[in-house]
Amino acid sequence: MRALLVVNPSATTTSARTRDVLAHALASDLKLDVATTEYRGHARDLARRAAESGNIELVVALGGDGTVNEVVNGLLHSGPDPQGLPRLAVVPGGSTNVFARALGLPNDVVEATGALLDAVRDGSERTVGLGLAAGTPGTEDEGVPSRWFTFCAGFGFDAGVVGRVEQQRERGKRSTHALYVRQVMRQFFGETNRRHGSITLERPGEEPLANLVMSIICNTAPWTYLGNRPVYAAPEASFDTALDVLGFSKLSTLTAARYATQLLTSTPERGPQGRHAVSLHDQTSFTLHSQAPLPFQMDGDHLGVRTSVTFTGVRRALRVIV
Repeated sequence: MRALLVVNPSATTTSARTRDVLAHALASDLKLDVATTEYRGHARDLARRAAESGNIELVVALGGDGTVNEVVNGLLHSGPDPQGLPRLAVVPGGSTNVFARALGLPNDVVEATGALLDAVRDGSERTVGLGLAAGTPGTEDEGVPSRWFTFCAGFGFDAGVVGRVEQQRERGKRSTHALYVRQVMRQFFGETNRRHGSITLERPGEEPLANLVMSIICNTAPWTYLGNRPVYAAPEASFDTALDVLGFSKLSTLTAARYATQLLTSTPERGPQGRHAVSLHDQTSFTLHSQAPLPFQMDGDHLGVRTSVTFTGVRRALRVIV
């Protein structure tokens, strides 16, 4: 099988020596080309060229969720074509690796490489659904290019946390779970709209849901991990369905503490519930509008601020080796 290995040299949990060993192991079973990313968006460009070349059957992403997101967007530059596009494989090298773990892959790079080689030999693969976010026609964000995401997006509070974490990383801080927890607290106490939200969710044929403080869009479960603990914002979310949404209409200190506890103790059977929680399952199309610009993130990548985003859940969008 002709394959391209896309390597992020800045991946949090892999050294240069480890990357060389992994590339050698993959090359023993694959006709392998190796490309190292050199700038933000490079993984997307490499994957797009691989998809357009017509002779690459598999693209392997070695890095974190951001690298995987770029590779997916490169592969799907011209739209989904599960049978015609190269397959995707993931070797987790980031700090959290939500997409890889949600697929059932080991979180250790060496074990994940062994699992990948076994899957290639066995022809083991699945076709997963993905989310697509785009600027909403008729709004000031209508010119924002559409972008795919693999496991989650966020509009409002959680995206603000992601933005704060990225600022800290740019200052040289390591991406740790403790860093995320500190930024959650800073975002919470700095949030001006946590008592009366500015987000409205609109769906075709349904009444709008107004005054949301934050909204989490899930393409799979769990939503994220704290260390080895999975966090289920939308337990029913799945790669086999469209998108799930969790929204909160109020985040006072008391309600925030209640929902934070529910998230930390969530299970595959039960996520956050309550008077100020809104849960929607298997949504194919919806739009989030905000009265004021709010931070926006996809797959843990902060994308600036938006006033309106339209989401589409696309079933069976990409083949993945698992």
